[in-house]
Amino acid sequence: MEKHISSNKRVYFGVFLIAIGAFWILEKLGLIPSFLDDILISWQMLLIGIGVFSLIGGNKTSGYVLIVIGSFFLIPEIVTIPYEIRKIGWPLIIIGIGVILLITHGRKKTEGPVNVETGTFGMDYFDDFVIFGGREVFVNSQNFNGGKITSMFGGAEYDLRQAGLSENGAVVDCVSVFGACEFKVPPDWTVKNEVTAIFGAFSDKRGSSFNQTISNPSKILIIKGFSAFGAIEVKY
Repeated sequence: MEKHISSNKRVYFGVFLIAIGAFWILEKLGLIPSFLDDILISWQMLLIGIGVFSLIGGNKTSGYVLIVIGSFFLIPEIVTIPYEIRKIGWPLIIIGIGVILLITHGRKKTEGPVNVETGTFGMDYFDDFVIFGGREVFVNSQNFNGGKITSMFGGAEYDLRQAGLSENGAVVDCVSVFGACEFKVPPDWTVKNEVTAIFGAFSDKRGSSFNQTISNPSKILIIKGFSAFGAIEVKY
């Protein structure tokens, strides 16, 4: 089940964007009741939405924390809360966050086998979603096929310098919106840029780090995707 969810992160995100756009249109046309308008378009719902996508992206701790905080401050907008309960609101939030930290503490990541000596992940393929946060991954797979990464208002860094490409090379599908994605690759890899940038950028900064003539044309990494108000960078 977790594997199925992981492979459809962008599908969920696309549905989320469509829902936001549709609701926005209905709101502009005056078809949304005012009480729903005030609830759905609020900073509390923003926190809950970010929390949900943090869960989808695998960041369970921050996801649960954001959902708890957003929900706590959203409840008084829906129902009347007695003053006696409202005045202990912040202590309850602190307790809730503490419980979440205890529950999520020590959970093992399922990205791939971990090499204890090097601290790297032996994954052949990754599928990540980063929002309002950061992620740093070291890959030492000797049959690396590629992956998918979506970064919004956050950053992701992949160190592939100890990895080996699969027979057919690798393809990384990267979406960066107000975010950044960085790939550190071996000097003999040939990197092909197929990124579409709109108010964003793709940059290959390896030119100052190694002699381009040593690139091996049989070792091809294709980076494709989309960058809007963000950056995708390759370096050694």
